[in-house]
Amino acid sequence: MTRSRTNRTYWAAGTAVVLASLFAAGATFATADGSGSGDSGGAAAVRAPSLYSPDAGFARDMAVHHQQAVEMSFIVRDRTQDEPVRSLAYDIANTQANQRGMLLGWLDLWGLPKVVADEPPMSWMDMGAAGSAGSTGSMGSMGSMGSMGSMDHSDGHDAHATKPGALMPGMATKEELDRLGASSGRDAEVLYLQLMTDHHKGGVAMAEGCAKQCRTPAERALAQGMVEAQQSEMKLMADMLRQRGAAPRG
Repeated sequence: MTRSRTNRTYWAAGTAVVLASLFAAGATFATADGSGSGDSGGAAAVRAPSLYSPDAGFARDMAVHHQQAVEMSFIVRDRTQDEPVRSLAYDIANTQANQRGMLLGWLDLWGLPKVVADEPPMSWMDMGAAGSAGSTGSMGSMGSMGSMGSMDHSDGHDAHATKPGALMPGMATKEELDRLGASSGRDAEVLYLQLMTDHHKGGVAMAEGCAKQCRTPAERALAQGMVEAQQSEMKLMADMLRQRGAAPRG
């Protein structure tokens, strides 16, 4: 079961990479620093984002975040026959697999790695706030990166909080994924909707960060689209939980 689910997940993401690379080639190389419209004497001043820029960091982190959403969606489709939940899971899996492929395609196009061993998750958000998006950056200058998990949102909820055992805010732990895989029927539906609501909250916070800090126009537009779509899905999931006598967690 696990191998089959994983194969389906990577098939969806792999297909998206092929499609996304076509989009990325046409859309990404607006200049990384927003300049280049005045081409004086030849080549336009186009340059890819730097290794630790918000553009690259968001692409890496959101690709990982999306991967888990795809995985959870395939799990619940195997654990319930409820058509509204299965339809939502199908939509989320396809949307996020395609977006993940787009993000990975951009990293390939920029000649940047998909994993950076010494980069803490979401550290790019502090880099952007410090105005360092265009610099090459070094981990030695990123002193407060480890504090991302404790940042508070001014609206009263801690969208940046990373719970023990989770890689990034909103992501489920291994134990929660195991519980989802062992559940069925209404129990699986409720747990999936709760886990995905948490997942979307973390994803929206990250996407809002990129919409404000990323320098690549196409990536900013993608991030803003994620914010709007996932906020809409959270409202839908709250309604679906109410119909099942449950509510979002926390």
